[in-house]
Amino acid sequence: MTDTPSLPEGYEISTDPDRLDVDRVHRWLATDAYWAKGRAREKQERAMAGSLNFGVYDMVSGDQVAYARVITDRATFAWLCDVYVDRSVRGKSIGTAMVGAVRDHLKPYGLRRIMLATADAHGVYAKLGFEPLAQPDIWMALVFE
Repeated sequence: MTDTPSLPEGYEISTDPDRLDVDRVHRWLATDAYWAKGRAREKQERAMAGSLNFGVYDMVSGDQVAYARVITDRATFAWLCDVYVDRSVRGKSIGTAMVGAVRDHLKPYGLRRIMLATADAHGVYAKLGFEPLAQPDIWMALVFE
């Protein structure tokens, strides 16, 4: 496992669901995230309610600047999804630090694996120890779309 990069000074991460800016998260995902474009607000709220949520916040303004969601049984498996960094703070390693914090938060659970899917951020996740599937041919998915 690689070291966890630190958040830049002036930012903090939290799993407190009361701090989440649900409006902002929904806007980010429904309008700017290729995997969630058009997602209904009600669906986003249900997804957040059933997940472990991570937010990164500007410590001066209190504004949420990044988000990640984990679906997990807290025993054997986790799915990391909806990772998003506001365009105004990209390039500051906030996303890398957030995903590292997610990984480290989940480590004590003794999970066998944390899965994710990405079309364009392989390098970010590889820095944190994620690798392509060793046996992709044994994995299957049921898609309802």
